[in-house]
Amino acid sequence: MTKARLLRLSVVLVSIFMILLIIVYWDNVGTAHFYLHTSFSRPHSPGAIPGIAAGEDWEALPDVDEFLAKLLSSGLKQNTSIPRKTEQLLIQGSSKPVVSNLEENVRGYDWSTHNDRNSLDQEKLQIERQRTLREFCANSSFTFPTKERSFDDIPNYELNHLIVDDRHGIIYCYVPKVACTNWKRVMIVLSESLLDQGVPYRNPLDIPREHVHNTSTHLTFNKFWRRYGKFSRHLMKIKLKKYTKFLFVRDPFVRLISAFRSKFELENEEFYRRFAIPMLKLYSNHTNLPTSVSEAFGAGLKVSFSDFIQYLLDPRTEKMAPFNEHWRQVYRLCHPCQIDYDFIGKLETLDEDAAYLLQLLKVDRLLRFPPSYRNRTASSWEDNWFAKIPQAWRQQLYKLYEADFVLFGYPKPENLLKD
Repeated sequence: MTKARLLRLSVVLVSIFMILLIIVYWDNVGTAHFYLHTSFSRPHSPGAIPGIAAGEDWEALPDVDEFLAKLLSSGLKQNTSIPRKTEQLLIQGSSKPVVSNLEENVRGYDWSTHNDRNSLDQEKLQIERQRTLREFCANSSFTFPTKERSFDDIPNYELNHLIVDDRHGIIYCYVPKVACTNWKRVMIVLSESLLDQGVPYRNPLDIPREHVHNTSTHLTFNKFWRRYGKFSRHLMKIKLKKYTKFLFVRDPFVRLISAFRSKFELENEEFYRRFAIPMLKLYSNHTNLPTSVSEAFGAGLKVSFSDFIQYLLDPRTEKMAPFNEHWRQVYRLCHPCQIDYDFIGKLETLDEDAAYLLQLLKVDRLLRFPPSYRNRTASSWEDNWFAKIPQAWRQQLYKLYEADFVLFGYPKPENLLKD
């Protein structure tokens, strides 16, 4: 009787162990590029995990994080070389794309050449940007909502902007209106998450825009719960520790202008119905508005920049729903005080930053970052755009986005805030 019980217990334990292995290995968790060796990714010796000595018993592991970490490393062969099939690819992206999207058609691409910033200057720039971010995250006198919470306190649905590439060990937090369309294209090429007639895309600009912004195209942190259940947070933490994490930011006020231009100056059916109609009713006293954006534009009914600013400042707005991602603050999208980013890029230096990042990631032989738009919203436009916005509104708007200004080293726009 005792032997039978021991046998059943052994079967149960083996089954549990096999389930853990399936959870970890399924969906390519910890694939060949689980450790990314770049100058800023804090590489570790092959087969070693910080805090776990060689030959250490399973029972000695202090917590589930380390248990999963060792489980991930125990059966993996470390391979930091680029796969032969991928290595043979030529750099893509030199041919001009056929532009079908309205926004890309209006703005166009800038195919002029740009001089790359010296790599030493880029390294110093990254050190300064990360130092600024960490200093203000640690500064108790500088406060903003959600600053003090831990990574575990972040709701799962707020992790939907963190895109994971397990093939190269990269995590990208995308910020709308900061070149995120093209960075998503780059992530699709690297992760091979989208196929064209059975073959992964090689040229970022070949990927249709509608596929780029389809949430099913990308593996994001908020999807981990469905895949890994109660182990999802532990796996996130392991990836955050081992993978290279980056984001791109932009002057907050310029980002707002860019969002307004693309969503309300161009015909966008979704944004007209969800946002423009309520704004026109609340702030321009319009009634009986057309149901379609084409009819509204034909009748000269468009949201003004003033309407948009009132909407952002209206306390009723976020009582109804959180800000749309196109104007939600970066600190709410990417959680920079909870996640230690390895690289902080800026749209103002996009070409130099992108080229340097791809080199650091060791993928610059595989692709190049797509060119910038010709008609990109510039900071020099701020004075004209805010000319008709009352000073009190400008000051309130700055307070609303102050954390993004400060954390990412953007100067306070004194010229807009003073008399």
